[in-house]
Amino acid sequence: MSVTASRVSDVSLSAVTAGFVAVLVGFTSSVAIVFQAAQSLGATPAQSASWMWALGWGMGLTTLLPSLWLRKPVMIAWSTPGAAVLAVAGAGGGFGMAEATGAFIVCALLIVVAGASGWFERVMEKIPMPLAGALLAGVLARFGLDAFAALQSSLGMVLAMLAAYLLGRRLWPRYAVVGVLAVGVAIAAGSGRLHAGGVQWSFTVPVFTAPEFSWRATVSLALPLFIVTMASQNLPGVAAIRAAGYRLPISKIIALTGIATLVLAPFGAFALNLAAITAAICLGREAHADPDRRWVAAAACGAIYCVVGVFGAAFAGLLAAFPRELVIAVAGLALLGTIGSGLAAALKDEPYREAALITFLVTLSGLSLFGVGSAFWGVVAGAAALFVQQWRPRRDEPRSSP
Repeated sequence: MSVTASRVSDVSLSAVTAGFVAVLVGFTSSVAIVFQAAQSLGATPAQSASWMWALGWGMGLTTLLPSLWLRKPVMIAWSTPGAAVLAVAGAGGGFGMAEATGAFIVCALLIVVAGASGWFERVMEKIPMPLAGALLAGVLARFGLDAFAALQSSLGMVLAMLAAYLLGRRLWPRYAVVGVLAVGVAIAAGSGRLHAGGVQWSFTVPVFTAPEFSWRATVSLALPLFIVTMASQNLPGVAAIRAAGYRLPISKIIALTGIATLVLAPFGAFALNLAAITAAICLGREAHADPDRRWVAAAACGAIYCVVGVFGAAFAGLLAAFPRELVIAVAGLALLGTIGSGLAAALKDEPYREAALITFLVTLSGLSLFGVGSAFWGVVAGAAALFVQQWRPRRDEPRSSP
């Protein structure tokens, strides 16, 4: 069988659906923050659409091509906390698009250095697996909680989606998430809650912004953007990969995200990084029972991102037309298996149990200090607890007498 035929045979409905769900969740959960960041920096409507073009192509190609090459799921996303940093700093700092573009380039160069030097991967390898599992479970558990909280505002639809998930897990496990999505869309359409009629379809034209470099933008935009991207995005992204049991060239992939950001920064790509939440959707058993065939989910996700790049803001508007409760419920139910696996890995070994539990709770709390999110502080808290509980002073062995 040829390589191409082998890849085609790996394609499955469950994997393609997982890729679509990943795009749906990724965009609807944070696209408003990205537009807010662009507007706070003085972007015109054409420049805001260009951001969607650049981010769509950046995420699409860096997800699709490595997944096809490695035949393993490689998931790249934009930096949602980075967009939040830009929205706040842009509103209060008086930065324009030119200075912001210069800051994007500086951030991209720092990401390339972090990947090419290998220092970030070396740090991640020192984090014990129970803490990594707890970190992942803490990042994803919020989506599980929100899925059931959505019962308050959309009882009928969410209950039907939950029933579809439970029946699907029993009768057709590979297609459980497919059934959940189909039931949710059918109910939303039947009740008139899909609002896609106002979307204007047109090709997005990229807008080039010449960069300006300044120390003020480097300190206020580039460095915070780099720090939150590495600590709040790449760190849980690596945890998701490790928890799913994949061995990927982390340093090379991070360097690739930096290079893609560098090339597309003048068009609005502010920071690309390893995905965590959307990665868990494509790396888990819901995508496919066979881990060797889950790369199709990532490839499908990357291909859809490229379509987003072609149509830019119009496609983002289409995804935003889905009811909020539908997106929350699909995300939470699709992530249940990964949350459970993360907790199982976190609590399995008694010597690590309390430290892992602290990591989980701090991460789940949503704590944010000094602009850095709870994923980083969860690891810090868990590592500190582990140090206090298990560190022993090193004793020099007595020398034998001659």
